[in-house]
Amino acid sequence: MTDVTGAPADVLHTLFHSDQGGHEQVVLCQDPASGLKAVIALHSTALGPALGGTRFYPYATEAEAVADALNLARGMSYKNAMAGLDHGGGKAVIIGDPETIEPARRTALLLAYGRFVASLGGRYVTACDVGTYVADMDVVARECRWTTGRSPEHGGAGDSSVLTAFGVYQGMRASAQHLWGDPSLRGRRVGIAGVGKVGHHLVEHLAAEGAEIVVTDVREDAVRRITERHPGVRAVADTEELIRVEGLEIYAPCALGGALDDASVPVLTARVVCGAANNQLAHPGVEKDLADRGILYAPDYVVNAGGVIQVADELHGFDFERCKAKAARIYDTTLTIFARAKADGIPPAAAADRIAEQRMAEAAAARR
Repeated sequence: MTDVTGAPADVLHTLFHSDQGGHEQVVLCQDPASGLKAVIALHSTALGPALGGTRFYPYATEAEAVADALNLARGMSYKNAMAGLDHGGGKAVIIGDPETIEPARRTALLLAYGRFVASLGGRYVTACDVGTYVADMDVVARECRWTTGRSPEHGGAGDSSVLTAFGVYQGMRASAQHLWGDPSLRGRRVGIAGVGKVGHHLVEHLAAEGAEIVVTDVREDAVRRITERHPGVRAVADTEELIRVEGLEIYAPCALGGALDDASVPVLTARVVCGAANNQLAHPGVEKDLADRGILYAPDYVVNAGGVIQVADELHGFDFERCKAKAARIYDTTLTIFARAKADGIPPAAAADRIAEQRMAEAAAARR
C-alpha cells in the first residue's frame, strides 16, 4: 500500500517505476506547522516489524528523497535478515539541512515525525541514521513508543556506532582470513574514507591491532581529531587520492553510499573493500567489476549490521555484552558468504542476497 495523495508527478514516477520494487508501504509525510517533509518506506515485514533509521538530509528534490528511502529500506530488509534479526526492513528520510535548522524548529519537526511513525501502529521501528542522533530519538520517543537508539537516560542503549564499527572490523578480519589465510590486520595498509560517527571507532580497532592507517574526510576537524590522537595515521586530501594510495590493501568506505562506481573501481588499488557505508555499489554490475579485478567485496549490509543489532536489542532490554557477542558473529557470517560465493561461482554481494532472500521467503511462506 502506498499513500500518495497530492504527490508530485516526479515522486509518483519514482514510486511506481523504481528498480528497487516490492515495497509493502510508502508514506509521504507533511506537517505544515513544523515544516516537516518526510518519507517512510517499508520494504518488508516478513520477518517482523520493519526496523531502520531516520536520515535527515538536504535532498535536491522530493523524488530524490523518495528514491533514497526506497533504496535504503530495501537494504535494511537484507541487513536485518543477514543479521539474524526478527525484523523486516524500513527507512525514513526527512528533507532538510540538519546543520542549519534552529533547535526549536528541529524539536517540533521531530515530534511531528514521531506522530507519523506512531500512526503506523508498530509496523515500523525507527532509529538514528545520517543527520540524526541519540538526542533526536529521545524527542521522537515522546510521540512514538516504536523508537530505538535512545539515550541511556531515556531507557535506550546510546550510540550504536560503537558496535557498527566493531562489526566492520570483524568483516575485515574475515576478509583477511579468506584472502590471505590469516585474520590479523597487523601491518595491513587500510584506507578509511569518512572518520565520523563510525569511522573514528574503526580507527581505534585498527590502531590497537597495529594496522597502517590512511584516512580522509570532507571535514578537516574530523581528520584532525584522528591524527592528533594517532600521530602515525596518514591523512590524504580526498577519496580520489585515497583509493589510489600505493600498497593499499583494504579500502573502507564509511561515508555516504555509491562509493564503488565506474570511475573508482578501475583505479582502486586495494585487494579488499570492507566499510560501514550503506549501498556502496553505485549500480548493479559493480560487484562483478570488482570480482573481475580480483577485489574481494565484503557486502556492506552484512558487515555494518552491528548498529542495527544494538538498536534491535534495545527493544527487549539492552545488554551490551550480549550485543557485542552477536556482532562478533559477523566474522563467521562474512566467511559463510565468501564460501557460498566461491561454491556458486558468483560475487559475494550476490551470495549474500541469495541467503537473505531465502530467509525472507521462508518467513513469508510460513505466515501464509
